[in-house]
Amino acid sequence: MPIHEQSLIRPENLKTHDKLVLDGVDVSGHWSTFIEPRVVTDYNEALQEEIAALPGGEHIHRCWQCGSCTNSCTVNAVNPDFNPRFWIYLIRMGMESELLRDKDIIWQCVSCNKCTYACPRDVFPEGVMKATAHWLELQGHTPKSKSTLFDEEFTEQVMATGKIEEGRIIRGFFAKTGQALMQDWLVEMAKRLARRLPIKLGFLMGWATIFRPRTRGWSRAGEAIEEYVHEQQAKQRKALSLE
Repeated sequence: MPIHEQSLIRPENLKTHDKLVLDGVDVSGHWSTFIEPRVVTDYNEALQEEIAALPGGEHIHRCWQCGSCTNSCTVNAVNPDFNPRFWIYLIRMGMESELLRDKDIIWQCVSCNKCTYACPRDVFPEGVMKATAHWLELQGHTPKSKSTLFDEEFTEQVMATGKIEEGRIIRGFFAKTGQALMQDWLVEMAKRLARRLPIKLGFLMGWATIFRPRTRGWSRAGEAIEEYVHEQQAKQRKALSLE
């Protein structure tokens, strides 16, 4: 008899005997495959609420486990271990320790949104994956990803000046990720750009790099946005019992 949902069972929990005879019947090999029993004792009953409190996870409760997300997933086609349906199930069941076993691959979502288009319940699986990755970072289970560090640098600059200055963002991102600024591809891009860039635009970019211009009248708008962001972050920390 085939094992139901064998793809969702950890390989280490499947036990096969090379030589086994039961009541005179040889059941060696795959006929003697058993699932090792286990007991889960460390449920996190608030796990679904914690994920739902983060951006993208708001509709996780709608999931009815149809599997459309995993079926359409770009990453799952390459790596079968990347299984949004299974992780949503673990979150809803509060099986935190089981979820943490896949903490090193959950962040691999490429945001193609195929799962979102396929989902019949508007769960927004792509958002749930991002919320789960964010949860892992906030709880200290994984270090901040480079995409998170880039988002932080981008947000900090917009909130401070109301402008986006690409050169400053790149420098700040490289500093946060420990990368050298003088990288071959960046130097080559700058050379090619310099050959075609109008003198006036080049001057303005250099001026912005040195003096960090601000959007006119940005102070009040920036303060309002910063206050809102802090409020949302406080709600998220409270939902995750981080304060």
